[in-house]
Amino acid sequence: MEQRATTHHVHKLSFILLILSLAFPSSSFELRPSVADSTFLHSNDTAISDFRVLNRRALFQCPDLNPYLQINVTTQGDLSDEQFITVNVSGVLVPSDGDWVAMVSPSFSNVTTCLGSEAYYLQTGDTSILPLLCHYPVKAKYVTSDPSYLSCKNQKCQKYGNNGDCEVRTCAGSLSFHVVNIRTNIEFVFFAGGFSTPCILTKTDVPLKFSNPNSPLHGHLSSIDSTATSMRLTWVSGDKEPQQVQYGDGKSQTSEVTTFSAADMCSEFRLGSIVVPSPAKDFGWHDPGYIHTAVMSGLQPSSTFNYKYGSDAVGWSAEIQIRTPPAGGSDELKFLVFGDMGKAPLDSSAEHYIQPGSISVIKGMTEEVENGNVDSIFHIGDISYATGFLVEWDYFLNLITPLASKVSYMTAIGNHERDYSDSGSWYTGPDSGGECGVPYETYFPMPTPAKDKPWYSIEQGSVHFTVISTEHDWTEKSEQYEWMKTDMASVDRSKTPWLVFTGHRPMYSSLGADDQFLETVEPLLLNNKRIYTLGGSGPFRTCT
Repeated sequence: MEQRATTHHVHKLSFILLILSLAFPSSSFELRPSVADSTFLHSNDTAISDFRVLNRRALFQCPDLNPYLQINVTTQGDLSDEQFITVNVSGVLVPSDGDWVAMVSPSFSNVTTCLGSEAYYLQTGDTSILPLLCHYPVKAKYVTSDPSYLSCKNQKCQKYGNNGDCEVRTCAGSLSFHVVNIRTNIEFVFFAGGFSTPCILTKTDVPLKFSNPNSPLHGHLSSIDSTATSMRLTWVSGDKEPQQVQYGDGKSQTSEVTTFSAADMCSEFRLGSIVVPSPAKDFGWHDPGYIHTAVMSGLQPSSTFNYKYGSDAVGWSAEIQIRTPPAGGSDELKFLVFGDMGKAPLDSSAEHYIQPGSISVIKGMTEEVENGNVDSIFHIGDISYATGFLVEWDYFLNLITPLASKVSYMTAIGNHERDYSDSGSWYTGPDSGGECGVPYETYFPMPTPAKDKPWYSIEQGSVHFTVISTEHDWTEKSEQYEWMKTDMASVDRSKTPWLVFTGHRPMYSSLGADDQFLETVEPLLLNNKRIYTLGGSGPFRTCT
């Protein structure tokens, strides 16, 4: 799905801007017959490419008696919070275009942790027999990414004959991997057979560990009310002890600490009498560490100050400069709004869910933020696309840090954060991979009325933002409907003449939309006079 960021400079003019981001069905590549029978059940979950249905593939040790085969990592000491590392494969007798290397974490994952019933594995779109690959690789690369691999330009003689001639030559290849601090040890595994029929050749001898798994990382900001005199900072650490944010001229606040576990993930997909574990609960699970949050108060609207977060025990972040948004009722607001961004790898590796446009979107938005052209950011649903593969939240948070650590980063929930069968979501597809909104609400605490009620309103400058959840009940007389009705009716248009109504799914779309949503919600908007709508990837449409 194409991502587009829109910058708005808003002044005093009365109308409603309705922004609804498209929730397209995921694109699908051709899958092998062994997975085709179950992919229709999970078209938005994992059944997209050979790599995304890699879990639970029949997995064996390759029948390879090559005594020369090695895989090692070029790095000095333990891993830093973010770095590129080189993985070297050597001693290969016959290079193949099906040879690939995977980064796996935690490093102790192995086939002995597999669940005992093949019925549990259908959410991957795979019906392979046991034994199976039990833990999803964080990322992977074919060794052919090194253009010299198949041609064996990097040769080494392993055995010389009596006459001095080389009798056994082997080949080598090198790959670059982008690694961020995910707190758990990692290893690299060398596979043959491609993603469809993988078997293990060898793996790194010693797991790699991070020099400081407790580092305070990925600080991101959000507004808590319309005064712009307080800002919430949320960050991640491997340490459960409270930390601090230090800001301004000697002010500090101690963090509240929370986390979530695999037990908090949804697992209500049923096959007959069997309750099937979701990716988030099973092979996609990764320990999130601890999420810290603290509110910086006593601030001034439209002003700058510096802050850092952490503790003497775990270390401190770099000092960062923030600009607070304008208070509600002031004259101007410059904001970016988009949806469906997700993330993409910085090393061209294969990952579970890739949104290629995210890199250029982040680059463009970062330039705008650094040039002082942005007061606030609104990301309207489909945030990371982790969809049950929890380690991808760390990579997403790392990607947005240059933006979200400097200006208010407000969010709305989307189908890929919340939806799952029998979980209370309005739509019952498996799009969240079993996350059911838990990671989203933990990483992005918004000024909502309660847990799993992710709707709110906030005013910045001359704009009143009404942020809804299209993934929760919005029908007439529902709690959210009554809230929408009350919220929009209460807007003081002399103070905030612009009303931005925003949710993830489209109300108008040439690609299809929910007619019931249109019939239910549009009258509320019409009652508030003129409406401008912006679809996720379409042009403006005006209704009067």
